Amino acid sequence: MIVVDTNVLAYFWVPGEFTEAARRLATLDGDWKVPPLWRSEFRNVLATLVRNGRMKEGTAIDIVRAAENQMVEGECAVDSEAILRLAASSGASAYDCEFVALATDLDVALVTSDQKLVRAFPGRARLLADSVREAR
Repeated sequence: MIVVDTNVLAYFWVPGEFTEAARRLATLDGDWKVPPLWRSEFRNVLATLVRNGRMKEGTAIDIVRAAENQMVEGECAVDSEAILRLAASSGASAYDCEFVALATDLDVALVTSDQKLVRAFPGRARLLADSVREAR
Protein backbone atom coordinates (compact mmCIF):
# COMPACT_ATOMS: atom_id res chain seq x y z
CA MET A 1 0.00 0.00 0.00
CA ILE A 2 1.20 3.51 -0.88
CA VAL A 3 -0.25 6.99 -1.09
CA VAL A 4 0.15 8.57 -4.51
CA ASP A 5 -0.36 12.22 -5.23
CA THR A 6 -2.34 13.61 -8.10
CA ASN A 7 0.62 13.97 -10.43
CA VAL A 8 1.30 10.22 -10.22
CA LEU A 9 -2.32 9.53 -11.10
CA ALA A 10 -2.11 12.00 -13.97
CA TYR A 11 1.05 10.32 -15.25
CA PHE A 12 -0.72 6.97 -15.09
CA TRP A 13 -3.74 8.13 -17.09
CA VAL A 14 -2.38 10.81 -19.42
CA PRO A 15 0.22 9.49 -21.87
CA GLY A 16 3.52 11.29 -21.48
CA GLU A 17 7.10 11.16 -20.30
CA PHE A 18 6.33 9.58 -16.90
CA THR A 19 3.49 7.24 -17.87
CA GLU A 20 5.72 4.19 -18.02
CA ALA A 21 7.06 4.87 -14.52
CA ALA A 22 3.57 5.36 -13.07
CA ARG A 23 2.32 2.17 -14.67
CA ARG A 24 5.37 0.27 -13.43
CA LEU A 25 4.66 1.57 -9.94
CA ALA A 26 1.11 0.23 -10.23
CA THR A 27 2.43 -3.22 -11.08
CA LEU A 28 4.84 -3.11 -8.13
CA ASP A 29 2.19 -1.87 -5.69
CA GLY A 30 -1.30 -1.27 -7.02
CA ASP A 31 -2.90 -0.59 -3.64
CA TRP A 32 -3.01 3.19 -4.08
CA LYS A 33 -4.56 5.46 -1.47
CA VAL A 34 -5.53 9.11 -1.93
CA PRO A 35 -7.40 11.83 -0.03
CA PRO A 36 -10.67 13.05 -1.60
CA LEU A 37 -8.86 16.20 -2.81
CA TRP A 38 -7.33 14.16 -5.62
CA ARG A 39 -10.58 14.40 -7.57
CA SER A 40 -10.52 18.20 -7.84
CA GLU A 41 -6.82 18.30 -8.61
CA PHE A 42 -7.15 15.58 -11.24
CA ARG A 43 -10.10 17.31 -12.91
CA ASN A 44 -8.07 20.50 -12.98
CA VAL A 45 -5.18 18.74 -14.73
CA LEU A 46 -7.57 17.41 -17.37
CA ALA A 47 -9.40 20.74 -17.76
CA THR A 48 -6.07 22.48 -18.33
CA LEU A 49 -5.13 19.96 -21.01
CA VAL A 50 -8.50 20.49 -22.72
CA ARG A 51 -8.20 24.30 -22.54
CA ASN A 52 -4.68 24.14 -24.00
CA GLY A 53 -5.87 21.98 -26.89
CA ARG A 54 -3.74 19.02 -25.78
CA MET A 55 -6.74 16.77 -25.10
CA LYS A 56 -10.28 16.49 -26.39
CA GLU A 57 -13.08 17.02 -23.91
CA GLY A 58 -14.53 13.57 -24.52
CA THR A 59 -11.15 11.98 -23.82
CA ALA A 60 -10.86 13.92 -20.56
CA ILE A 61 -14.31 12.72 -19.51
CA ASP A 62 -13.41 9.11 -20.31
CA ILE A 63 -10.15 9.42 -18.35
CA VAL A 64 -11.74 10.97 -15.27
CA ARG A 65 -14.39 8.24 -15.18
CA ALA A 66 -11.75 5.53 -15.46
CA ALA A 67 -9.56 7.13 -12.78
CA GLU A 68 -12.54 7.52 -10.43
CA ASN A 69 -13.34 3.83 -10.92
CA GLN A 70 -9.72 2.91 -10.24
CA MET A 71 -9.59 4.92 -7.01
CA VAL A 72 -13.07 4.24 -5.61
CA GLU A 73 -11.68 1.83 -3.00
CA GLY A 74 -8.54 3.89 -2.39
CA GLU A 75 -10.07 7.16 -1.30
CA CYS A 76 -9.52 7.86 2.41
CA ALA A 77 -10.57 10.74 4.65
CA VAL A 78 -7.86 12.85 6.24
CA ASP A 79 -7.74 14.75 9.51
CA SER A 80 -7.89 18.54 9.15
CA GLU A 81 -5.86 19.17 12.29
CA ALA A 82 -3.05 16.94 11.03
CA ILE A 83 -3.05 18.72 7.67
CA LEU A 84 -2.86 22.16 9.25
CA ARG A 85 -0.06 21.11 11.62
CA LEU A 86 1.96 19.65 8.75
CA ALA A 87 1.43 22.75 6.61
CA ALA A 88 2.41 25.09 9.44
CA SER A 89 5.56 23.17 10.35
CA SER A 90 6.77 22.48 6.80
CA GLY A 91 5.77 25.48 4.72
CA ALA A 92 4.15 23.09 2.23
CA SER A 93 0.65 23.80 0.97
CA ALA A 94 -2.33 22.36 2.79
CA TYR A 95 -3.18 20.63 -0.51
CA ASP A 96 0.14 18.77 -0.51
CA CYS A 97 -0.14 18.07 3.20
CA GLU A 98 -3.40 16.18 2.64
CA PHE A 99 -1.36 13.48 0.90
CA VAL A 100 1.37 13.60 3.55
CA ALA A 101 -1.20 13.37 6.37
CA LEU A 102 -2.81 10.35 4.75
CA ALA A 103 0.54 8.63 4.24
CA THR A 104 1.44 9.37 7.86
CA ASP A 105 -1.89 8.09 9.13
CA LEU A 106 -1.52 4.85 7.13
CA ASP A 107 2.22 4.67 7.94
CA VAL A 108 3.13 4.21 4.28
CA ALA A 109 5.17 6.12 1.72
CA LEU A 110 3.85 9.00 -0.34
CA VAL A 111 4.98 8.70 -3.95
CA THR A 112 5.23 11.97 -5.86
CA SER A 113 7.25 13.76 -8.51
CA ASP A 114 7.35 16.92 -6.39
CA GLN A 115 10.97 17.32 -5.26
CA LYS A 116 10.06 20.14 -2.89
CA LEU A 117 7.62 17.83 -1.11
CA VAL A 118 10.26 15.11 -0.82
CA ARG A 119 12.68 17.64 0.70
CA ALA A 120 10.02 18.81 3.18
CA PHE A 121 9.09 15.25 4.20
CA PRO A 122 12.15 13.08 3.51
CA GLY A 123 11.03 10.30 5.83
CA ARG A 124 7.61 10.00 4.24
CA ALA A 125 7.69 11.22 0.63
CA ARG A 126 9.74 9.72 -2.16
CA LEU A 127 10.08 10.42 -5.85
CA LEU A 128 8.27 8.31 -8.42
CA ALA A 129 11.49 7.68 -10.32
CA ASP A 130 13.27 6.50 -7.16
CA SER A 131 10.36 4.25 -6.20
CA VAL A 132 10.46 2.45 -9.52
CA ARG A 133 14.27 2.36 -9.66
CA GLU A 134 14.59 0.91 -6.13
CA ALA A 135 12.20 -1.92 -6.99
CA ARG A 136 14.36 -3.20 -9.85
